[in-house]
Amino acid sequence: MTQATSNGYIKASTTLLALLAAGGMLSAAAPVYADSGLYIGASLGRAAFEADDINFDEDDTARKLFVGYNIDAFVIDLAIEGSYVDFGEPSDRILGSRIGLDADGWNLFGLAGLELGPIGVFAKAGFIDWDADVSIDGVNQGGESGTDPAYGIGARFSLWSAEVRAEYEYFDVGDLDDLSMVSVGVAWTF
Repeated sequence: MTQATSNGYIKASTTLLALLAAGGMLSAAAPVYADSGLYIGASLGRAAFEADDINFDEDDTARKLFVGYNIDAFVIDLAIEGSYVDFGEPSDRILGSRIGLDADGWNLFGLAGLELGPIGVFAKAGFIDWDADVSIDGVNQGGESGTDPAYGIGARFSLWSAEVRAEYEYFDVGDLDDLSMVSVGVAWTF
């Protein structure tokens, strides 16, 4: 091997090693976003109830557990998600009596989102199978149930398998003028 060939080999090897090292550092420093897969999560927020015919307009702490499957198609995210929501137990004094409402439901949503790096936005549409019990002065008056449309929008921040999300959901329950929920939650993708 001549001196010129040996120097060329050393230069090429050194350049290749430098490029590999730089690429390794860049990939280690670059954030990794959640990919496709099964995810579970929980959210905490406020549910707002409004029934104009009885002048009921209250809110309470709400909780949600959810599970879904996400398909990450480059910039577009598609998912199907099911959840259980406990809307709390809001109450109000109406015409001298304490009116209480205890509501919960099971949801099924289709989600479509746009991934903007670690941050994303999404919209969802689906159904809620709800159940609500009414009480007057602490005495259960029975309840109602049904299945109605539900919608939502949200934003999320993903890093590796963890995700923090904020969302607004609207439930088109026929007996109420408004049932909505604002929440913040966490999710983990497997």
